[in-house]
Amino acid sequence: MDQLKKIRLAANGFYNVGLERAKIRDLTGAAEALKKCLMLNKYHIDARNLLGLIYYEMGEVSDALVQWVISMNFKEQDNRADYYLDQIQRKPERLDMVSQNVKRYNQALLQAQAGDDDLAVLQLTKVVEVNPNFIKAHLLLAVLYMSRGTYTKAGKSLMRVLKIDKNNPKASWYMSIVKARTGRADVERRKLKNAFSHKKMQDDDVIIPPSYKENTGWQSILNIVAGLALGAMVIFFLVMPTRIKALNNEHNQEILRYEEKLNQRNEEIDSLNGQMAQAQSDKETAEQKLDEALNSNDSQVNQYAILVKMLQAYRNNDLTGAVTLYPGFNPSIFTDEEVLAIANGIKQDIETNGYQTLEDLAYTMWSAGRMDDALNYYNTCLTIRPDNPNVLFNMGMIYRSKQDFAKAVELFTQVSTQYGDSEYAEKARNQLTELAPYVQSAAGQQPAAGETQAAGESEAQTAAE
Repeated sequence: MDQLKKIRLAANGFYNVGLERAKIRDLTGAAEALKKCLMLNKYHIDARNLLGLIYYEMGEVSDALVQWVISMNFKEQDNRADYYLDQIQRKPERLDMVSQNVKRYNQALLQAQAGDDDLAVLQLTKVVEVNPNFIKAHLLLAVLYMSRGTYTKAGKSLMRVLKIDKNNPKASWYMSIVKARTGRADVERRKLKNAFSHKKMQDDDVIIPPSYKENTGWQSILNIVAGLALGAMVIFFLVMPTRIKALNNEHNQEILRYEEKLNQRNEEIDSLNGQMAQAQSDKETAEQKLDEALNSNDSQVNQYAILVKMLQAYRNNDLTGAVTLYPGFNPSIFTDEEVLAIANGIKQDIETNGYQTLEDLAYTMWSAGRMDDALNYYNTCLTIRPDNPNVLFNMGMIYRSKQDFAKAVELFTQVSTQYGDSEYAEKARNQLTELAPYVQSAAGQQPAAGETQAAGESEAQTAAE
């Protein structure tokens, strides 16, 4: 048996193990087996698709998308990953929800690290309500409950994890700690302590009965009265002063202890107020950074969504659809090497074959009066090919139509000076001549009425050309 065949058989063996473990909801074990399978054979489509499903089941939607995108790149036809991606694409609100949920989880993580457990618990509660299968959120919530001593709630969170992934190592470990601090363990220890709380009699212990002396009734009464009187005198003259002094000392000591505790509490309150102010400042800063990272177009989830849509457009031979998505596409956001290779391949193809389509789209938008969209496409053209006098000239004309004469003059000047040999250089110089009255007007000089009319007629004529 050759070496290649042995490797394939080993990969299939790990896939079968992963499949069996997935059937019994040992998701962690299944994921580990499938990773080993893909290390031996990265083209194993079934293993990669199953790994994506496991990630999705565990609430890791981004990781699931990575596996399915790679799978579709290896096999475009008759691939189950196509169905999974299509289901996600049909529900764009799902991706938005995932993005917001990831944002909340990251906020909770920062809050927990800053010691703000209450806010972290509130955030995580919302996270698991939206995505009950988000294992990382359940685990963090359990840890927070354990740190607060609420082991019953921690146990409930861990049970949810173990229902999803029955052999999750972290959940199993945390559950062993919870079990050690709950149940009947404490009750049994208390019973044992009470059972041995009294002195056990020894064999040589002797029970000595009280002495007995017979007394008459009157004698008994007199003895009682005399005893009471003597006891009262002893209490009054000997015991009471000492007791009063002891009480006073005890009272004074108690006051001192309370004053000391009060001062200590005041210091703690001042310290906590300072910590709360700092934590609030850190929280606001972190929230701002998270908003910028997750709500921007460059968030990983959004970029995966764009990549999926572009791949589907390519499969449908819809180059225009793929190019339309390209202005918002940023391949550098991807960290997985295989996904990055796919994204760079799309980028290279659009830069080579889709550039003219992109330029045509910009002109179509301009002709339809959607000038901002046209500028967006033209700017994308310039990022692909910066040296294009045609694009620069058309952008200048759009800015002139928008009456942004300063920007128009800037672009026409760039065309006339940097591309003097091109056919657009002379057109640009003509535009600069016609825009001179507007530039003068911006500088505080009023153009003549005839100049203004001529400039307007020229703009309409050039745009028509």
